[in-house]
Amino acid sequence: MRNEYVTRRGTVTNSWSRNQNTVRHSSRKLGNLSLTAIFGLMVLIVGLIYATQGVKATGYDYELSNIENEISDLQAKKEDLAVERARLTSIAASENSQVASTMAEASVSGYANN
Repeated sequence: MRNEYVTRRGTVTNSWSRNQNTVRHSSRKLGNLSLTAIFGLMVLIVGLIYATQGVKATGYDYELSNIENEISDLQAKKEDLAVERARLTSIAASENSQVASTMAEASVSGYANN
């Protein structure tokens, strides 16, 4: 029985030379099932990353929408307060006017009964 070893320089038959690497190489390849599984996992990982980024963007959209709603509510309150201030200012101005001081007090004379 002859053992043959493969070196980088060629085939050697039972000759063990000094400073010469002798190894037996057996090619190791992944099978079709392993390659399919690895590819499937990579697609799954990329899909999960894409989904998390999409959810993050949607979360920012909801947060922005809530802030915009709050801004519009505060602007409506500001407008209502401006109207109230104008009303109170006009009441105060009318109480101090000469025309208002000469007016008679209003009283309820009665109700109409049907």
